[in-house]
Amino acid sequence: MSAAGASKAVDWLVSVASDPEACRWEWERNPLGVALLPAGRRWDVMIVEGRLGAPTLDVLAEAAVRPGPVLADFGETRTGFFVPPGTAGRWLGTGVRGAGRGTWIVVPYPGRYTGGVRWLVPPDGTGHLTDPGLLELAMHEAAALAGRRER
Repeated sequence: MSAAGASKAVDWLVSVASDPEACRWEWERNPLGVALLPAGRRWDVMIVEGRLGAPTLDVLAEAAVRPGPVLADFGETRTGFFVPPGTAGRWLGTGVRGAGRGTWIVVPYPGRYTGGVRWLVPPDGTGHLTDPGLLELAMHEAAALAGRRER
């Protein structure tokens, strides 16, 4: 990610903070390279187990669907897809945790290695998010493919 791209992504991410400039200042100086940001303002995050998250991202890529930002935790045991705000409150599927209004997520600085949570698809700063309907279809396809491989 270029410096200009990272700066644009940081602008978009910190826009949800109560004091964006203070958030940016602290984030840029945090040795861990992470910030705690509120979900539910510009995005929700749908969190799935890593064994389904990576294949879901693969299905989206194979379908030529450009996903919004996607996070993975250390060891990729969980994958978080950034979706429009309000999605977490309406999601009815099982095995998926939603982070929406009233929750906070750990977010790595775009373009910087943190050793923990990392971007699989970094934000581009435009506000592009994953369509929840397409995410659900991709999750079903990924689960079906995994089920066929297990047989």
